[in-house]
Amino acid sequence: MAAEKFYYATGRRKTSAARVFLKPGKGQITINGKTSDDYLRRMQSRMVILQPFDVLNQQEKFDARVTVEGGGESGQAGAIRLGITRALIAFNAEYKDSLKKAGYVTRDPRMVERKKYGKHGARRSCQFSKR
Repeated sequence: MAAEKFYYATGRRKTSAARVFLKPGKGQITINGKTSDDYLRRMQSRMVILQPFDVLNQQEKFDARVTVEGGGESGQAGAIRLGITRALIAFNAEYKDSLKKAGYVTRDPRMVERKKYGKHGARRSCQFSKR
């Protein structure tokens, strides 16, 4: 039996990390063993992970198996989108131009700034009083 050919990529956003295994199929997306509709509660998050397929008009042509951990739903959806984008580029390098034009190839480096000592948060100081 021949091994099934799949394309692997990693996507990260905030504190989330997603591993994406992409293979030609019928458009099923499985996230941590659940369907994407069961795993992602918000409709916006479901739309975010499908954006790379929509740009390329490849909605029903790939199956994706995703394992994601860390962060919240928004960060996980962004990590999955980047992972799917990178896996599609690994599948066909000609897809890179249209995905880059849509803004999906670049990793978003924004992270939560750490809390500093002597402060209430990352930058929030104690209330000022003259007396």
